[in-house]
Amino acid sequence: MPFVEIETGARLHYEDVGQGEPLIALHGMLGTAHEHLSRVIEHLSADYHVLGPTLRGYGESTPKPRDFPVDFYHRDARDVLAFMDALGVEQAHILGYSDGGETALCAAGLAPERFKSVIAWGAVGYFGPAMRPFAQRLYPATWMTAEEQALHSISDPDAFALAWIHAVKTMIDSGGDVSLSLAHKIDAPLLLMLGEGDSLNPQEYGQNYIDRTSNGRLVMFQTAHPIHDEDWEGFKRTVSEFLQTVGK
Repeated sequence: MPFVEIETGARLHYEDVGQGEPLIALHGMLGTAHEHLSRVIEHLSADYHVLGPTLRGYGESTPKPRDFPVDFYHRDARDVLAFMDALGVEQAHILGYSDGGETALCAAGLAPERFKSVIAWGAVGYFGPAMRPFAQRLYPATWMTAEEQALHSISDPDAFALAWIHAVKTMIDSGGDVSLSLAHKIDAPLLLMLGEGDSLNPQEYGQNYIDRTSNGRLVMFQTAHPIHDEDWEGFKRTVSEFLQTVGK
C-alpha cells in the first residue's frame, strides 16, 4: 500500500481500493486500517473508492513513537484533512471506529463542507466521569500483546498507556468535550452506532450528540464496542442502507 507526506508533518501509510466516490475509513486505538477495518473496506470498495489511512505513529505511519497530546483527536482530524488535500480529495464520505470514530466526528465538525456523510461507531464525542476508572485500568499495560507492540514499534508499553491516560483524564477534568461542541456544525447526514454493552459509550451520550446535529440518527446494536465484529450482518445492512439514502 502507498504512503503520502502531509503538510501537518506526518507520513501516512494507507489502503487504497475500489472505485467511485471517495470514502475515508479510520481505525481505532492500536490498530491500522487493515487490522481493524479490512472487512469493512472490502465490502465498501464494491461501490466506493475507499482510502484507509493508518493514523500517525501507528503501523508504518510516522512520526514515531505515537504520542497523545491533549488535543490528539483534533490533531488526527487535521491529519485526515491534510491527507485529503494531499490526494486531491475535495469531499468524501467518512467513517470511523472507536478512536477513529472520535476523529471522524472531529473532522466533520472542523470542516463540515468536506464531507458528504459521516458514520461513527464506538464514539460519542464526549468523555464522561465514568471513563476515568476505565482509563486508569490501562496501566500497567499488561493487556498489550507482543504483536501489537511490534506492529506499532512500541518499546515502552507502560509509557504509551500513561500518555493516553493522561490525555483522556485531562479531557475529563476539562468537561469531557471531544467534539460535542462541534456537533451542531455537521451538516451532512450522520449515522452514529453504539452497542448496548459498550459501557464507555452509553446510549444517553450518543443521543445527546445526535440531538445537537441537524441531520443525525442513532442506531443501537445488541453488541459491545466492536459492532462490526460482533454483528457483521446488522452492521453491513445498516451502513449500506444509510449510504443508499445519502445517494452517490
